[in-house]
Amino acid sequence: MVRHLKMHERIHREKRRYTCDICDKSFTKQQNLKIHQRIHSGERPFTCSECNKSFTQQSNLRTHLYVHSVEYPHCCGVCNKKFSRVFVLKQHQRVHSTQHPYKCDTCNKTFTRLSTLKRHQRIHSGERPYECRVCNKTFSHKFVLKQHQHIHSADPPYTCNVCSKSFRQRSTLKGHQRIHSGEHPYTCNVCNKTFTQKSNLKSHQRTHSGERLHTCDACNKSFTHQRNLNSHLRTHSGDRPYRCDTCNKTFSYKFVLKEHVWIHSGDCPYTCEVCNKTFRQRNSLKRHHHLHNGESP
Repeated sequence: MVRHLKMHERIHREKRRYTCDICDKSFTKQQNLKIHQRIHSGERPFTCSECNKSFTQQSNLRTHLYVHSVEYPHCCGVCNKKFSRVFVLKQHQRVHSTQHPYKCDTCNKTFTRLSTLKRHQRIHSGERPYECRVCNKTFSHKFVLKQHQHIHSADPPYTCNVCSKSFRQRSTLKGHQRIHSGEHPYTCNVCNKTFTQKSNLKSHQRTHSGERLHTCDACNKSFTHQRNLNSHLRTHSGDRPYRCDTCNKTFSYKFVLKEHVWIHSGDCPYTCEVCNKTFRQRNSLKRHHHLHNGESP
């Protein structure tokens, strides 16, 4: 124990002579700098012989090998998920409790894991240590870089085994597969509406809370979803990215283009359930409904 303490104390005494020329992080040993630089280069020289997953450090590969060789004796008493190590089980159990021991000094947001806090803090620092070797775009999180790199690949790597549709992200594939299985694992605790993806549940919950996180810098109007803000910004920029192939008329919103195209096709997809009259636009149908309800449009 004393030997380990002395080795640790050298970290504070020794000069950090080796500096990364990309992010300026410094190290006491050249070997540590080489390992760190793999974050920027994407080099992963240590490969698992079982599943071909690769790693930047040999120690990470050794840890990964437990997946193939070790039993999972540690079971969560709440959800029965199993783990190979006690400390991983303890970290997991915080998901079920209110214990969030790691707090951000900037915004006071709390986290169950130190690694998650460190990733979060890059939002405030602007640090983007992960760089794409193809286009030099940088990212704050490694998993976002991995997802981005699929853009440069001609073939999306994740394929649905039911309909053969391909996706660039594994999470998108998982969400898609629930369309076939009918699974809706995420439930709103207010209205019990269910969703295939957690992100959709979070977006939906803002309709109950009234939370509007996305604000327009031009007029301060706020929105519950980023996509709604993006659409709104076109009212200021005049951007009309959606073009009709028939008459070249342009539109700010995709749904307006869709309704416009029906003018050329003659389609009237909106039908009144009372009198079966059809309309090209949803708003026209809504106004028509007022006639049956005796309301003023």
